[in-house]
Amino acid sequence: MANIYDEIRARALKIIDKNLLEKNITVKARALTIEEAIGNPEADDFPLMKGKERLMQAEINGSCGQAFTDQYGNFEGKLKDILLSDLTNNFRMAIFIASINAALRHMGLIKGTIHCRDKEPEECAGELVKKIKEEYGTPRILQIGFQPRFVEVLSGITELRVIDLDKDNIGTKKFNTTIEGPEKTDEAIEWADLLFVTGTTVANGTIVKFLNKKPVLFYGTTIAGAAYLMGWDRFCAKGR
Repeated sequence: MANIYDEIRARALKIIDKNLLEKNITVKARALTIEEAIGNPEADDFPLMKGKERLMQAEINGSCGQAFTDQYGNFEGKLKDILLSDLTNNFRMAIFIASINAALRHMGLIKGTIHCRDKEPEECAGELVKKIKEEYGTPRILQIGFQPRFVEVLSGITELRVIDLDKDNIGTKKFNTTIEGPEKTDEAIEWADLLFVTGTTVANGTIVKFLNKKPVLFYGTTIAGAAYLMGWDRFCAKGR
């Protein structure tokens, strides 16, 4: 794990404007409310709405970057100090990832660093179907992370397996797909043709499980900056 984050850190420090690193700029990160994060979608099955995860938001001169995390709270500090900090827990990793997203957004290098809202997740799922069909055909897909609208559409077009960390989801059937626990990860990776992986994995240290094994498509806002720095493929059709 350390090697991946050391590489992300090194590339970030190399590319981020030195003025942003050296000036006494404050980066604030706080856990957003459900309303702030995703508005009022008609469905109520998003992880954010169940209280399992929250979005941390870092802001630099009006530019915002976010990261999903299960350890959240408030933080304030210089960008350079954050980038050089020890990533000892998910809270620190979320601050690190969200801050990179905010910095690269501020520099105009990335977009889609803010979670979509209201009916946009459903619209995003429609775009996903188009992308999968055009670029991958009908592969057997392993989805990491229960994003309900994606499970709903993908289960209708191909063979799908879903792995999630939420104990309330594991063993239940969603859209004719049984949600499996993390102990099934290695087996499911072997089974799949395409890994469709939540960007949250970069904020909780599990991303290394999915690299260099099968074709990987990451999704969401959390991994925006890291994907740019590392050259990973990312899908986020409605991120702001």
